[in-house]
Amino acid sequence: MTAVDINPCVQNYGTAPSGAHTEPWTFVVVQDPKVKEAIRAIVEEEEDLNYRKRMSRQWVADLRPFGTQPPKPYITDAPAILLVFRQTHSWKADNKKRMHYYSEVSVAIAAGILLAAIQYCGLVALTSTPLNCNSKLRDLLARPLNERLELLLPIGRPHQDTTVPDLHRKTLDEIMVKI
Repeated sequence: MTAVDINPCVQNYGTAPSGAHTEPWTFVVVQDPKVKEAIRAIVEEEEDLNYRKRMSRQWVADLRPFGTQPPKPYITDAPAILLVFRQTHSWKADNKKRMHYYSEVSVAIAAGILLAAIQYCGLVALTSTPLNCNSKLRDLLARPLNERLELLLPIGRPHQDTTVPDLHRKTLDEIMVKI
């Protein structure tokens, strides 16, 4: 990925819908090279364990067409890393817990809108769900305990040598039912 200025694509507010309008997400944008290096070290350590011990043989086989491996150079190569955290709850002004209804679905919708906006701005992102990295990355980025990492998105412009695997996609008839 090559350098990019994300500021022209950013508004001062969010527009995604959420359960009871709680907006249960935090987007952490990391551009500092040292922090990106620390993130990469955490992700690669956990991914090595995932591939060697935690993931089934079938899971590893299913990932083979994508060429994924424990090394994640895109984390330090990308000009920006966006980490999407889901808030399980928040706190009201009176220090009482504020519930976040449908937080998983709300964050998924917000992330989908975010990915569409990234593409609309002429940028690319690689969706990554770093398994077993939540607590270490949350600590590194000083996020509160009520937040859980959902996605890690390297963002930038595609490298000139980038290729996308030619994967089979389901046809419209396989994914849509008309009634």
